[in-house]
Amino acid sequence: MIQKPIFVFLSTFISLTLIFFLFPINLFDGKIVYEYSFKEHIIDVPLSLSYFIGLGYDESDMVSVKDFYLTIKGAIMALILIFGFPILLAFRVYFKNNKN
Repeated sequence: MIQKPIFVFLSTFISLTLIFFLFPINLFDGKIVYEYSFKEHIIDVPLSLSYFIGLGYDESDMVSVKDFYLTIKGAIMALILIFGFPILLAFRVYFKNNKN
């Protein structure tokens, strides 16, 4: 079963997706927009993907937060880790199986 590249891709993809979306690992570059008395203040911080589905933070931490988002660098890093790493592992298994 481990010899099949599609199995390697899917298992790695699902594992990494679950890890990044269920655990508050602040790994990805992002910005938080705070709003104080009609003034916005933007702070660069590492964010977790779990914040985007409502996990990993308390409501009291979000009192004056207007918005938070990943930067381009953070989004690309998330895509590389969630899709790129499993693709590389699947290619490795594929080429190992097709060795002469």
